[in-house]
Amino acid sequence: MRERVVAACDGASKGNPGPAGWAWVVADEEETPTRWEAGPLGRATNNVAELTALERLLTATDPGVPLEIRMDSQYAMKAVTTWLPGWKRNGWKTAAGKPVANQDLVVRIDELLDGRTVEFRYVPAHQVDGDRLNDFADRAASQAATVQESAGSGLGSPEPPPSPDTPSAKAPRRKAAATRKNGNSSRTIKAKFPGRCICGRSYAAGESIAKNAQGWGHPDCRTAEA
Repeated sequence: MRERVVAACDGASKGNPGPAGWAWVVADEEETPTRWEAGPLGRATNNVAELTALERLLTATDPGVPLEIRMDSQYAMKAVTTWLPGWKRNGWKTAAGKPVANQDLVVRIDELLDGRTVEFRYVPAHQVDGDRLNDFADRAASQAATVQESAGSGLGSPEPPPSPDTPSAKAPRRKAAATRKNGNSSRTIKAKFPGRCICGRSYAAGESIAKNAQGWGHPDCRTAEA
């Protein structure tokens, strides 16, 4: 039996919500992808896709073997590690008294994590020379979202194609600058007034905040749903 399994999982949504897919990949001792699976979700949000990918990975791996999971989703990681204990204490309500989003998936993941040794490791997405396993899962999830078909090593599928979101090694700075200029995903401001983030926690005046789906909140929660 292996002492530890290293894996990655990712989800994708073309439109958020839009055509979505999930994927996971398991590596050998040299961190070379050896086993993977991806599948379609129809129309779903990115958060649903990310959580589904994690649930499918946990289901597909031996619960008796320690597992390292690499992910680029701050939301999915914090949902099942940082926020979950408080949600359970509050009867599956956020600190603001709202129902927890995607509760069915979070509950299922909580059950799958029970009694297991799992280490979550955050890795940035779409980086030149980034994490190999996360890149593989990202590409597989993106393909599943686009074509809405299942794929994987068990089906004899070829390795998923390159992701168009990853900048080339020749011009990474130019790509990053364009993203900051044309999108709001990296923009943060100082809060003029205190408020409450969609994760249920408060932020103070003068604290850095970022735009999310329902207003403003902590930068780490910019992709989170209420």
